[in-house]
Amino acid sequence: MNFGSVTMPTPKRLRDLIREIRSARTAADERSVVNKECAAIRDSFRDQDNTYRCRNVAKLLYIHMLGYPAHFGQLECLKLIASPRFTDKRIGYLGAMLLLDERQDVHLLITNSLKNDLGHQTQYIQSLALCTMGAICSTEMSRDLAGEIEKMIKSSNAYIKKKAIICAFNVIRKVPDLMEMFIPSTRSLLNEKNHGVLLTAVCLITEMCEKSPDTLHHFRKQLVPQLVRILKNLIMAGYSPEHDVSGVSDPFLQVKILHLLRILGKNDNEASETMNDILAQVATNTDTSKNVGHAILYEIVLTIMGIQSEAGLRVLAVNILGRFLLNNDKNIRYVALNTLLRVVQADYNAVQRHRTTIVDCLKDPDVSIRRRAMELSFALINSNNIRGMMKELLHFLDVCDPEFKADTCSNIVIAAAKHSPNKRWHIDTVFKLLTMAGNYIRSDVVTITIQLIAETAALHAYSVQQLFKAVQTSYDQQPLVQVASWCIGEYGDQIFSGNVEDEEPLQVTEDEVIDMLEKVVAGANSAVATKEYAITALMKLSTRFTHTVPRIREIMAAYGCNTNMELQQRSVEYVTLFNRYDHLRPALLEHMPLIVTHHHTLENGLDGMEENDLLGGDAVSRTNQQNLQESTPQQSGNILDILENGQPNAPSESSKIGGSADLLDLLGDLGPPQPVPNNLVPVVPVGQLDGLLSPSAPVAPANNQMNGSAGIQMTAFEKNGLSIKFMCERDQTLPCSTHINMAATNTTPFPMTDFVFQAAVPKSFQLTLASPSGNTIPPMGTGSLTQVIDVNNPQKQNIRMRLKITYNHNGSTVNEMGEVNSFPPVLWQ
Repeated sequence: MNFGSVTMPTPKRLRDLIREIRSARTAADERSVVNKECAAIRDSFRDQDNTYRCRNVAKLLYIHMLGYPAHFGQLECLKLIASPRFTDKRIGYLGAMLLLDERQDVHLLITNSLKNDLGHQTQYIQSLALCTMGAICSTEMSRDLAGEIEKMIKSSNAYIKKKAIICAFNVIRKVPDLMEMFIPSTRSLLNEKNHGVLLTAVCLITEMCEKSPDTLHHFRKQLVPQLVRILKNLIMAGYSPEHDVSGVSDPFLQVKILHLLRILGKNDNEASETMNDILAQVATNTDTSKNVGHAILYEIVLTIMGIQSEAGLRVLAVNILGRFLLNNDKNIRYVALNTLLRVVQADYNAVQRHRTTIVDCLKDPDVSIRRRAMELSFALINSNNIRGMMKELLHFLDVCDPEFKADTCSNIVIAAAKHSPNKRWHIDTVFKLLTMAGNYIRSDVVTITIQLIAETAALHAYSVQQLFKAVQTSYDQQPLVQVASWCIGEYGDQIFSGNVEDEEPLQVTEDEVIDMLEKVVAGANSAVATKEYAITALMKLSTRFTHTVPRIREIMAAYGCNTNMELQQRSVEYVTLFNRYDHLRPALLEHMPLIVTHHHTLENGLDGMEENDLLGGDAVSRTNQQNLQESTPQQSGNILDILENGQPNAPSESSKIGGSADLLDLLGDLGPPQPVPNNLVPVVPVGQLDGLLSPSAPVAPANNQMNGSAGIQMTAFEKNGLSIKFMCERDQTLPCSTHINMAATNTTPFPMTDFVFQAAVPKSFQLTLASPSGNTIPPMGTGSLTQVIDVNNPQKQNIRMRLKITYNHNGSTVNEMGEVNSFPPVLWQ
């Protein structure tokens, strides 16, 4: 029985498959069509007839672009590449670029075909091989074929040359070690007349300069004049239809050249000076009516700000961005705001001129533009415009989207603390913030506000009265209620003061104040943290008020059975204090001392210690540490130590029985004391523990007047325009003490902000740093920052000091270390 040969049906054409897939009404119908066609393509691949292999691979590539698996066609792509026909090679190389990558073994089989086609006589087949290698080259393939690419870069055919350059670009990106092979052939590429070759050559040189600092230095002197000449020819050349885009001559090449100039001119005065004139020329001659001109101007701005350009050129760049802000296209406005935010530190005054336009962007309907305008507005705040800018930002806070409110609140608090003209304005601004932002305020704002009020003793009465008025209108704003509860508890005795800060007297009774706090504790909408603030405030008022103490005691007893563990524990502790230790209550609930932040003591050894251990963290305030070490051999954080330190010279038996024993019993009844949140009870510095129970006791002055000999001036540190000088003198009243006045000056054209000076000495010394005169050193030596240093040298050894300096300069953070070992013997012998 004879069977005739089975003839495979003619496969569908690509256009028919596309039409059929597009006509599918559901995803299931589409999958059905694709699966059926994939099965037919597999059957066709099994047949040795290659008549329709090209058509099948083309359909398979379309199926791959739809997201369906097409890996089974990889070997068929290799067969098409080996075909002598151009149409087969074109589909084969396209399939290789889409279906192959260096992680697959089939990828290795294509190397020989690429090498053969790179030497083909037809430029279009060479082009296919170059494009494919640039897309899928692996490390091994790059090393094997780099020599062929380097030869093709020298080709006289511009069509092949530009594709070879792009292939070299991808080879260098894959294997940077091969860069040296292509450097000789790139030197003459900028002399080409063909714009395509010039464009690809600039891309290749840019990649080389970004990958290797040595290559950047090699090209810097040679290429800058050539690039300036090419750029000048582009802007001076007449109309050329081949390269004209909306009236601009080859904007793509201009942008690439500007990018390369920015890389070559960075941190190089000579190269920057060479390109200054052409940058100004391009900026003034570019048409700004079309989007193409905006692209070139944007690149001009980045280049001017990225090199060592002249001051006038930087102002021109900022003015270009200012014009962008007036454009109707929201994308251009966003780009302008984003770029201004990056360059604001480079030329602060030039950006300030566009402040009004930037503030107007806060009202833009686009959310991303509003966010960038908000960030830039905060960057532009200074002491001169703080009042006007704060009005605009508070209005923005009132109408902005909820996702902006938290960031806006935190930034307003930081800006107000840094630039406030006076304490009254500062407090009023923060109170407006608390009443406007509601519950969007973060907890850090609450802590900062409490610290601000505590530091301003002259405005305690004003603050507590204003907060009481604000809370009476709304109990739902948790941050406001928390700050008000803390202030009322701490300064409740001043709520009945008369005329305060030209305000009308507050007509309120003790019972009304207690009613308010009781509503907060009992409120269903009050957060647990807010209730904790309020119940602690009630306890404090038991020593501030006179007529409502029994009522406060009843409230505490009522909350001793509260379901919330924190409220229950606090209430039980406070009731126990009322019942058994009432004689201690006035002392324990005295006004809290301020957090002392103006002294920093570093007492660490230089020998055998790591630098990070020495100066890595924030210093603890320990102004009277030497006296504390003599009076308290073992420091402890419990209440007993506080009482003992309060009376260090009276260790009699009666004092232990009368005070300390009671407190020990109190702690024994209640178990270990629970930690109190920092935002309720500020941390008391070790040197000020004695002020907790006797707040009226005088505090020793921070800086003693020196009665020493004439000062000796010496330079302690000098680098990058920063100079630190010491004026040293001996204190005749304390023979072991040396008094140093530090003065830091800045000779650069940019200010040094967030300046922090730290010092450390060996263990045999004691070092005390007073608070600095500020945190900003003005530029050009127009001012200085000062700080007082006291060194106690009981063993009269040679003074050695290690320095750590950090600051922000021209948009970057600088960290410096240094040592001073050359103190004259007269200061320590």
